[in-house]
Amino acid sequence: MDSLADLSETPLALETLRRHPCYNEEAHRYFARIHLPVAPACNIQCHYCNRKFDCVNESRPGVVSELLTPEQAARKTYGVAAQLMQLSVVGIAGPGDPLANADATFDTFRRVRETVKDVIFCLSTNGLTLIRHVDRIVELGISHVTITINAVDPVVGSRIYGWVYDEGKRYAGEEAARLLIDRQLAGLKMLASRGVLCKVNSVLIPEVNDAHLPEVARVVKEHGAVLHNIMPLIIAPGSRYEQEGMRAPRPRLVRQLQEQCADAGAVIMRHCRQCRADAIGLLGEDRNQDFTWENIAAAPPMDEGARAQFQKELDEKVSVRMERKEGQSDRKQSSTGAGCSCPLSGDQPEARYASKPVLIAVASRGGGKVNQHFGRAKEFMIYESDGTIVNFVGIRKVQSYCHGKADCNGDKVETIKEILSMVHDCALLLSSGIGEAPKEALQEAGVLPIVCGGDIEESVLEYVKFLRYMYPVQSNKGSKRNKKAKGIHSDSPIEHFGG
Repeated sequence: MDSLADLSETPLALETLRRHPCYNEEAHRYFARIHLPVAPACNIQCHYCNRKFDCVNESRPGVVSELLTPEQAARKTYGVAAQLMQLSVVGIAGPGDPLANADATFDTFRRVRETVKDVIFCLSTNGLTLIRHVDRIVELGISHVTITINAVDPVVGSRIYGWVYDEGKRYAGEEAARLLIDRQLAGLKMLASRGVLCKVNSVLIPEVNDAHLPEVARVVKEHGAVLHNIMPLIIAPGSRYEQEGMRAPRPRLVRQLQEQCADAGAVIMRHCRQCRADAIGLLGEDRNQDFTWENIAAAPPMDEGARAQFQKELDEKVSVRMERKEGQSDRKQSSTGAGCSCPLSGDQPEARYASKPVLIAVASRGGGKVNQHFGRAKEFMIYESDGTIVNFVGIRKVQSYCHGKADCNGDKVETIKEILSMVHDCALLLSSGIGEAPKEALQEAGVLPIVCGGDIEESVLEYVKFLRYMYPVQSNKGSKRNKKAKGIHSDSPIEHFGG
């Protein structure tokens, strides 16, 4: 299976793929989700997690503002769906493990289905007790399940999990890891055989499971996973990994592992935002604070007809983008005979412009648009383009440069260093605006800042072509100096395009 398009023959797949923002990179531009935090308990201890702060099963779902009862969750879902027409997915991902809270989890889904009939149900779990709940999952119409599988070798798993608790007994070491892995793979296979679309999340932990993840990709695909999400490690405060001085992986390593897992046959999810367990809205746009209980109480009755029409229009937009993406892939294969592979180092970017693809960082609030100011960005979407084809590479999270107007002109040396470390291999950075200080820092680092708006992919194509026109092949020596000299003069054409 080379792409999600190959899933169109799977039961329910075509419709749900158009509308599930996590399973379809094109859908995440238009369709929204709500995560319902009804599951506080957890039955495993991961070394990257501190249960006092969060419990990671789908990225970091443990971060919540409040826990909800099933009744509250159903009421909130109805109020959000009545106002957020693009809401298509209702998921439960924590803050603990949903299947360690099975009664509350399934009661929530049952209640939601009684009042909001047009949404996709999605569940995230560590998989320890999955085999006991497959029939219930299918009966309730939970069509998408994510399982976090970090290892398929108990030796590797023993370095990730502190303990596993099942049926009154606590397991540790390789015994715990073996039990968990066996249950995860058995549950995955059972769900896949029943037509449930299964995604596997794997946390990339440097020097622990990085070399092992391609084997994980191969095994989970054999057991029925349709999508594999390689997530960079996020270390919770007070966790064992923090105490041991463990560091998160660099973007280059994440991308290398994504490509290696793709080579093993996996379809890779590249747009994961590692969402909260109470997230609401588009991926990358958390609107939880917009839907207070006062807002929910004042919500109008749901107009099912209006929702159906609105989502039908979104379906058409997603279908167009999926067809365009497939067409680009076909053209790329016919012209090169191989996939696009951008060099990962950003040391001498101009020497690559004329013939090879480059990386582009984009600040976006969603909707497939360049529509966010550099200073407000908490993440950059990374694209790859040779001026004719655009490929989405992934998401890189950063600390925002500004925290309000009063905090935008102070000493930002460390903040800009962190941002530059995340985009240093990009040739361009597109945003809706940028201040003089970060602009100069980016130029000094060899990244050209462009101020623009509009469709992301159209902008990427336009400015990569402009980049090639402005910067033909140079010798490697002094390339950054040449770029800076050309890019910052007030009479340079770059001033017309960006600022």
